[in-house]
Formats: sequence, structure tokens, C-alpha cells
Amino acid sequence: MLRLSHRQLAPLIVVTASLIAACSKKEEAPPAAAPAEAPVAAAPAPAKIEGVESFKIGDLSAFALRDGGMELPNDNKVFGIEKTPEDVAAVLSGAGQPTDKLALSIQPLLVKSADRVLLFDTGAGTNFGPGAGKLGESLAAAGIDAGSITDIFISHVHGDHVGGLVNTQGALAFPNATIHISRPEWTYLSGLKPEAAKELGIADQATLVAAMTPKVDAFAPSADLVPGVVQAVEIKGHTPGHSGYLVTSGTNSILYVGDSMHHFVVSVQKPEWTMGYDGDRKTGAASRAALVAKLAADGQRVFSVHFPFPGIGKIEKQGDKFVWVAETQ
Repeated sequence: MLRLSHRQLAPLIVVTASLIAACSKKEEAPPAAAPAEAPVAAAPAPAKIEGVESFKIGDLSAFALRDGGMELPNDNKVFGIEKTPEDVAAVLSGAGQPTDKLALSIQPLLVKSADRVLLFDTGAGTNFGPGAGKLGESLAAAGIDAGSITDIFISHVHGDHVGGLVNTQGALAFPNATIHISRPEWTYLSGLKPEAAKELGIADQATLVAAMTPKVDAFAPSADLVPGVVQAVEIKGHTPGHSGYLVTSGTNSILYVGDSMHHFVVSVQKPEWTMGYDGDRKTGAASRAALVAKLAADGQRVFSVHFPFPGIGKIEKQGDKFVWVAETQ
């Protein structure tokens, strides 16, 4: 057997150790790459709620709340009183709308401030049959309890604006709310005969007045109702005390126009045409024409209770006519 001395083994040990070290380096797994960061998923868009459109007025949260709608035939009994169905049809067709009928939506406005919940008009209640009266459902869908509403602002006393004030038992549907209505309009409602009230879409005038009376704030036209937030705006011609409302937050505002305008094409493009729902048709037409021109000149944001839901947008001058430009569809 071959025997090697320590002096002979030493070089072999060094070489062997070097070879082992080299082999170890070759067999080492490369360092693991840092895991790639997973892409951050975009936050899902808030789900649309049927009958509810949320938006902002400056720092205020606001909601368009669908109550329903109605369709009227193109027969000149409401729109274009002194015109012909062909005149009205020409305006409608120019905007890509059906020419045999005119559709009107109904959507009250709700606004939340730091310490108040404000409702502008209350829809039709039971006055207009199954095509309307859905405000309660829309409020529930928006997560708003009727008892939380602190103030109601009535534009005027036609049935599709005050019908939702009382429930089927004749009690107030919003028991904690002060009801703001212009003094001339309150006087008008209080003095209506039952048959005249029914012609305005109010099925039971006596019950409505009795329920409202303890909660009514009858204000002077154009009064400052919630300083810095709600200013009444007198718009003459529709009813004796018809009122719009300017809702403001900082430098932002929106004008709730009530029934100064009804149809988003005819009322805007032909505001000077008389319409059947106006109590004083001549004054109503003049007020509407002046308002449309002013809104277009000022660029004022508008909430229209009867324009296609949700009724938010502006009026613009395009060429030789005014047009409604919806903010959202």
C-alpha cells in the first residue's frame, strides 16, 4: 500500500479543497429573483342604484330621486297652445325625439348639508296613479330615512309636486320636516275649492292642507331661507306663488327651476310658446324666455324636475337656438 507523508499530502489537500470549493460554487442555486409586485386593481366604480343619481354641489351631497313620469300626446293642449301639432313635431324631430308624444320625468331633489337634509318637492304620491309616486322607494334605495328630512321646499302646489307630502292615511310622510312654501302659494292652496284642486292633480285638498298647516313656513317671495345654502327665486306665471330655489355651496350652485320649464326640447328651444299648465300663460312664457336666456348667458347649473332623469345640466346657446346639455345620462 502506498503511504504518503504529511509533506506529500499537504499539496493534495489544498488542491482537493480548491476543487470542492469550485464545484460548490457551480452547484449553488442563483439567488431568487424578488417577486414581481402584483398590479394594483383599480377601485370598482360605485354601483348605480335604480332611481337614484348622486352628485355634488360644492361640498354638499345631492341626489336626484326618481318619482316616475308621464307621457302627453302632441295635441297642442299643453305644449304650443297657439301652434299646430306639426309645429311641435318639427321641433321634436330636429332633436331626434318622437313627434307624436312628449315624455316628462318627475324627480325631486334631495341635498344633505352638515346639519340638515333638504328635499325639494315631494313627487306625485297617489295623485297620478301607478306611473308615479315612487319617491319613497328611491329614498330607501339611497339609504335616506323619511324621518331624517329636516326641510321641504315646495315649488308650487300642483299634484305631482305636493302629492308625496302625505301618506295614504293622510298623515305627513316626512313628520319632522318644516315645509317651506311661498306665502302667495300657501294662500292659493288654502283657498282652493275641491274641484279646482282636483284639476291641479290634488285628490284631497282639505286633508293636505290640514296635515301641512302645523309645519308650514310661508315665506316672502325670493326669501333667503337657509342662509348661504338655499335662496328662493320667484319665477312668475305658472302658479300665483311659484318658486325656484338656488342651492349654493361656496362658489358652486344649482338652480332648481320647478315648473318654469317642462320639456327639455320644446321648453328650451321655444320658451316663448305658451303652455297649458301655466295659470298665467302670457306671463309664464315671458318668464320662461327670460330665464332660459339668462341661464345660458350665466352658465348656471340647473336641476329640472321634469327633464329626462336625472335632470342635471346646463342650457347653452348653439347657433340661433338654446339647447339643453345634460350633465349625465
